Amino acid sequence: MMNLIITCARHLEGDTEDELIDILEELGDSDVKIAVSNMSGIITVETKLDPIEVVRKMKEMLLDEPWSIRYCLRVIPIQKVVETNIDEIEKMISSIKNQIEEKESYRILIEKRNSEISSKEIITKIANGIKNKVSLDHPDKIILIEILGIITGISILKNSDILSIEKTKRSMSD
Repeated sequence: MMNLIITCARHLEGDTEDELIDILEELGDSDVKIAVSNMSGIITVETKLDPIEVVRKMKEMLLDEPWSIRYCLRVIPIQKVVETNIDEIEKMISSIKNQIEEKESYRILIEKRNSEISSKEIITKIANGIKNKVSLDHPDKIILIEILGIITGISILKNSDILSIEKTKRSMSD
């Protein structure tokens, strides 16, 4: 379905799509499937590359060549896709929560677009099934829930697995 969500500026979806095709081709996937969603500034990508690797390599590209990425704002790796439904989301997370090691802290991050589903209810349900310590400021892992209307992307990530182009560029100038 999709294993990357890219955000870009409104009305620049086309340029962002071209940029992504070039980047992913350079990284070794010339057969990437890209869908511009009906939500402005959201693009979903299906690549055969490991999405977390893609983020790592795009970070390297930025450090080498800050202007090589002009349109992508955030690049978010997605591990699993389910329909937007609290039980489905909770079941999927429960099947991958072993990616959070016993001593690691976590936080749940929900980004919601075009959906009325209750974030609070999702968080309560998931947190009940996870014994680890919660840390809102410096979690070892983030349980990321990206709700795009009727589909939801889920990942368990380290903070560094999500690429924010702006933050990366800013940290380079510090």
